Amino acid sequence: MVKGSNVGVSTLSDNADSVIISLSWSSPSGEGDADVSVLLLGGNGKVRHNDDFFFYNNPAASDGSVQLLGLTPTENGTEDRIKLDLSVLPAEIDRVVVAASRHQRAAFGELENIRLVLTDGSGEGVLGFSITDASVESAFVFGEMYRRDDAWKFRAVGQGYETGLAGLATDYGIEIDEDEDDDQDTEAQDAEVQDAETAAQSRVGIAATAQATRAEPARTEATHAEPVVGAPATVVPSAAVPAQPAARSVPESARPPAPAQRLRTAKKKVAPPKVAKPSLAENDSWRSARLFPASSLKSDHEREMRATSILLSVMAQVPKFGHRLTAGFGAPAGRMETFTEVSLPNGDSPRRPDGIIRVERAGKLWTALVETKTNGNPLKAEQIQAYMDIAARRGYEAVITLSNDVALEGSPLVDVRIDGRRKHKVALWHLSWAEVTHQAQMLINHEGVRHESQAWLLRELLHYLQHDNSGCHGFQNMGPAWVPVRRGIDEETLCAGDARTVLVVESWERLIRQVCLRLGGEIGEKVVPVQRARRGTDPGSRRVALADRLCEDGLLHAEVRIEGAPGILLITADLRLSRLRTSIEVPAPELGYPLTWVKRLVKQLGEAPADLHVQTLVEGDGTGPRSTLEKLRPEPGDLLPKDGSQITGFRLSLSKGIGSTRGNAESGFIRSVDSAVDRFYLSVVTQVVAQAQGEKRTAQRGRNTASAGVPA
Repeated sequence: MVKGSNVGVSTLSDNADSVIISLSWSSPSGEGDADVSVLLLGGNGKVRHNDDFFFYNNPAASDGSVQLLGLTPTENGTEDRIKLDLSVLPAEIDRVVVAASRHQRAAFGELENIRLVLTDGSGEGVLGFSITDASVESAFVFGEMYRRDDAWKFRAVGQGYETGLAGLATDYGIEIDEDEDDDQDTEAQDAEVQDAETAAQSRVGIAATAQATRAEPARTEATHAEPVVGAPATVVPSAAVPAQPAARSVPESARPPAPAQRLRTAKKKVAPPKVAKPSLAENDSWRSARLFPASSLKSDHEREMRATSILLSVMAQVPKFGHRLTAGFGAPAGRMETFTEVSLPNGDSPRRPDGIIRVERAGKLWTALVETKTNGNPLKAEQIQAYMDIAARRGYEAVITLSNDVALEGSPLVDVRIDGRRKHKVALWHLSWAEVTHQAQMLINHEGVRHESQAWLLRELLHYLQHDNSGCHGFQNMGPAWVPVRRGIDEETLCAGDARTVLVVESWERLIRQVCLRLGGEIGEKVVPVQRARRGTDPGSRRVALADRLCEDGLLHAEVRIEGAPGILLITADLRLSRLRTSIEVPAPELGYPLTWVKRLVKQLGEAPADLHVQTLVEGDGTGPRSTLEKLRPEPGDLLPKDGSQITGFRLSLSKGIGSTRGNAESGFIRSVDSAVDRFYLSVVTQVVAQAQGEKRTAQRGRNTASAGVPA
């Protein structure tokens, strides 16, 4: 579509009552990102109230009409998806505006390949619209759905705002306080929260430590909602509030109207969960009784049956968790019921999928067949093809495969044939056990659920998934090509064009995506791989190019963006030297003197490993002095360029040996990557995150002072 054009959605698809709108972009620097938002407008072109504005702090409507599904990495960048159930939108809603904004009013002109795609209920893309003229705008209305003669149409808008989310929202009747103010409001509370978090570090591991160095308390407002399990309650001692004289009663008619509530757009930050109560066991040999025991499992068939039954039952009993896993597959937000070992007719040989998920919403049913694998067992194409055919014949919406493998765009886990002649189309989706674990961790450890029984069920599910005998540990094998490729690198006999190197590159991509899911679940932040390929790049061609580079230099590269971190985390595996390097580039402060910067950096890294390498970055993409932290502690001035070049930042890096085996053993390559990323994040990134947040507040105070005309 072109800017300003419109089209009737029902003319493009017969399955358009529920649609998914995907906004995507790529960043040449790897650091660019944006946040999607949705506004429901009445006939006057304004929202009815603040609850009609959906963004990161209000991601879903109670009636399921709007759901923000979150970011996901793509081959060419990042994609943020929105699910709209047009059939349940209130009758007074005339328009649905789809927009995106950038944090701290960064410009959309810094991003590339900015595009909207609308997908119907079967998962088929039916229209697309690209924004090609972005420059200084910090917010954009991508498009809008609007009613016309009892039908929905889509209009490509492409309108930009230099005033960011505030300007965009104000146009539609919302008054907001922008997120820049929140850092100052909460700064005075940091010390108190820091003490409480530090006390919990030894008990809750990497997640609590990461939170302790970067978390700021969420602003709490009076509410009558139920308490959220996992979110700390703020208690004000009665002695702290002085007694007040009784106020005189004022007639309702004489009272002035209450001022309109201003919507806060500061991203909600969640404090770490409360520390578990001490066990009543006499010693460590006493094992707690578990709802889902795993130690007795003896065969893969047993593991698959039990894992499917446990997961589907928890999804049905914890609606927020069940919907979190299925919303991206087109499932509506409704009553979910799950089934296992159901026999379905299929000619002379009935088929028995591992599970069935059925969701009812407004009298309509959404149904998906589920096929599960555990350990390293692969999905079988013939089996999945049969389920796709059964689902098509019975009018089901989807087939979901669940295994330890991680799906990649352009590299399907199974090849199935889609009969284009059938009017009813079935979508094939894949879910990895790593993603299931990630979503459970996010809910129970960071976001919270509203009932203690649901929290307990999620904890039991997590314990089961993480048990050594469950078979649900995520990606755990670099594949059969790993050993011959490593041998070829060692012997310098590997040649460009060797198909096995492409398989190794794919396994590396899967591993990095799993690392992102695991780390994100532990620290409670968005962690996604960075893809720098330009739009339109074929995934297969891109992987072939990376495989050829692997043949030349023996290196595997990956970039990871961690929300809140000052830069991109670079991971490089050198298969020739059997070393893995993790690094991050930290920008230089805006204020102060270079010697003060390096002293502050060295002090900030007081708990970092002595073998951490620190290198100065200078103007013109150049590099300056480099040394280990151990040598810099007594002489931080060694980082200053001798020629007086302008310092633009610092590169921090750690190197460690890596395992050679392809499996998930302690000495294997996969565990080596996991431990290296954990060590670097915990001992380095968390410390520079705290420094960056402090410098941001200092710079903001300076700007505010200057704008107010107050002498510094």
